[in-house]
Amino acid sequence: MWKKFLKFLPVLLITGCASMSTISRLTPGEAPRNAKNQYLVEATFASEQTALRWDSLQCSVVVGGKVLPMTPVAGLNNRWEGYIPVPADQNSVTYRFVFDYKLNTMGSEPRPDTKISPPYTLKIVD
Repeated sequence: MWKKFLKFLPVLLITGCASMSTISRLTPGEAPRNAKNQYLVEATFASEQTALRWDSLQCSVVVGGKVLPMTPVAGLNNRWEGYIPVPADQNSVTYRFVFDYKLNTMGSEPRPDTKISPPYTLKIVD
């Protein structure tokens, strides 16, 4: 019985760790078009990983192949914001949030890790 369980232990550990962190989009799916063609997007990051080094957390947003930095929102824990460009001739844009951080490890330096959100679409309405 234990041999069968041990065979699946690595899969359980990997799956368990991967599901311990979540990214939540706080941006509505639509925004009114503006003259600057820049649109605010916001996200939160939550994790139950005890090894996560919160002081190492960095967020960016990927849109159109460009990686744009996001900044933490003052006074709010784990909430980030940034602006994404949407050209005037486009009515929507797809983007993803990327959170990079370090995880403490036993007996060695912290290792880098990344959590990537699913793709989101922002529709621009005239």
